[in-house]
Amino acid sequence: MTSEAPPFWWEKPDWRARALSPLARIYGAVAGRRIRRATPPTVPVPVLCVGNFTVGGAGKTPTSIALAKAAKSAGLKPGIVSRGYGGAFSGLHKVDPEHDSARHVGDEPILLARHAQVVVCADRVAGASALIEGGCDFIIMDDGFQSARLHFDYALMVVDAGRGIGNGKVLPAGPLRAPLTDQLVRTDALLKIGTASGADQVVRSAARAAKPIYEAVLRPVGVEHISQQRFLAFAGIGDPSKFFTTLNEERLEIVQTKPFPDHHPFTDEEAADLIKDAAENHLTLITTAKDHVRLLDGSPTARKLAEQTLVLEVDLIFNHPQTAQNIIRDTRERAKARALKTL
Repeated sequence: MTSEAPPFWWEKPDWRARALSPLARIYGAVAGRRIRRATPPTVPVPVLCVGNFTVGGAGKTPTSIALAKAAKSAGLKPGIVSRGYGGAFSGLHKVDPEHDSARHVGDEPILLARHAQVVVCADRVAGASALIEGGCDFIIMDDGFQSARLHFDYALMVVDAGRGIGNGKVLPAGPLRAPLTDQLVRTDALLKIGTASGADQVVRSAARAAKPIYEAVLRPVGVEHISQQRFLAFAGIGDPSKFFTTLNEERLEIVQTKPFPDHHPFTDEEAADLIKDAAENHLTLITTAKDHVRLLDGSPTARKLAEQTLVLEVDLIFNHPQTAQNIIRDTRERAKARALKTL
């Protein structure tokens, strides 16, 4: 399953947003009521939700990985619950990054499972319970903020500094999953990823709501070893332009770019065209880790493309080194307070 957000969602509201406003009001009312009235079931360990206000990519996966590493550093055994978007599995499944395929469990769970135990399951409570049975004592819920199917002790909402919350409208008039005010009520902290100004609106709203605001950047790994090459860059993520911008910021010579929809399953024709274009123009292919995972799970032509493509790995770096540990600490303290209330 793939998706591509309409470009007008990320622009100043126009006639399309206005035309869809009646539907947006209905959707927003239902989504907001669900958030306000939610009383989701609990599990007996701390639960940290990493979510975002909008559809599309904001940086949840690298954030979840960074927090899993921080939990390990604190002596915990983290587990990650994922819906497995883009995969075909409909039950409960513990992800094996060495043997599972992106087509089966989704591309993001494969990447997450390289750093912590991951369970893919639409039933968040069942997924968390399976992780606890497997020895996990700290749960990171990748997304699931708006669905409210599992109680979380701390909600960290991730926002991309470039795109922010787009036109600020609720689906289908804009990218917001629910009215921002309803989402902010249940938000414990905001994490802005990047240095652009596109998220200033939501940062101001969070500040007015007295929410802590953290900042981080995505830092490419190993770029110094490829700096002398000329590239054809391609990506099928929530915002391919962000990937291309990152490459340019690293002063890599990007000759061609090829954007695709989020979680895009590359066809034989597309893979062959990319290989051909790179060869004819004497370019090196480069893509994201998510895209590479999907290529490895594709047809022989897609796997050939994967073999010929460099992967830009990135790490999430918090502006203040103690941010991740503070979030882990606060989540644990809230879980303890929750447990005391039930005694």
